[in-house]
Amino acid sequence: MTTILVTGGTGTLGRLVTERLRAAGHEVRVLSRHTPPYAVDLREGGSGLDAAVAGVDTVVHCASSPRGGDEQAAGHLIAAARRAGVRHLVHVSIVGVDRVPLGYYRSKLAVERLVEQSGLGWTVLRATQFHELLARLFRTLAAPPVMLVPAGVSDQPVAAAEVADRLAELAVGAPAGRVGDLAGPEVRTLDSLARAFLRATGRRRAVVGVPLAGKAYRGFRAGGHLAPERAVGRTTFEEYLAVRRG
Repeated sequence: MTTILVTGGTGTLGRLVTERLRAAGHEVRVLSRHTPPYAVDLREGGSGLDAAVAGVDTVVHCASSPRGGDEQAAGHLIAAARRAGVRHLVHVSIVGVDRVPLGYYRSKLAVERLVEQSGLGWTVLRATQFHELLARLFRTLAAPPVMLVPAGVSDQPVAAAEVADRLAELAVGAPAGRVGDLAGPEVRTLDSLARAFLRATGRRRAVVGVPLAGKAYRGFRAGGHLAPERAVGRTTFEEYLAVRRG
C-alpha cells in the first residue's frame, strides 16, 4: 500500500478522507497546524513540511482558509513535494471558482493553476458547497427572530462524505488532471434550504430574502457555483439534517 499525506487532515473533509484511506490499508500522514507529528503551518513551510512529505507517494491537499494564504500554502507544498519526488498531487477545489468573482474563489482558482503548472502528476476535483457549510451558515442566520438570506440565490449542496469517497478513490489512482465536478443531487433556493434547516432543528423564524450588491452576488444569482449537469451526489440536505440534527 502507498504512503499518503492529507493536508488539512483534521478538518471536515480531510478527516473523512483520512478515515477512508486508512480503512483501505494505506499509511496516511495527517498534516495540520496543531496535530503532531506533522504539525505544520503550510503558509510558513519549513523543515517540518519537508519531513511530512519525505517518502510520500501521494498528497491529498484539503487544507484551505477563506481568511487567506492559500496560494502561499500551495506554493510551499508544491515545492516540498517536488523535492521529495511525490508522484501525485490531488487537490479539491470549488465549483464556480472560474465564474464567481469572489476573493476566496479567485484564490482557489489560482491554486488550481499552481497545481496544474507544478510539474507533478496532478488531479483536481471541484465540488459544490458541503451540507455542513450551509448548516453552519443557517445556525448563524437563525440567531435573530427573522432569518435573512440572500435573495434569488440557489445552492446545490453535497455531502462531505461523498466528496471524501471520491477523493480517496482518486488518491489511489493515476494522475487524471481535471476530473468531472461533484455536485449535490438538488439545486434548491436558499430560502427553501433555510426552511428545511428550521424544520429539522425545531426553530420558528420568518425567512426573508434580502437583495445584495456586487459582482460576486450577481455571480451567485446567475448560478455560477452550480453544476446541475453533474448532480451525482446522493444525499439531500434533509437527509443530512435528519442524521446531524442541525
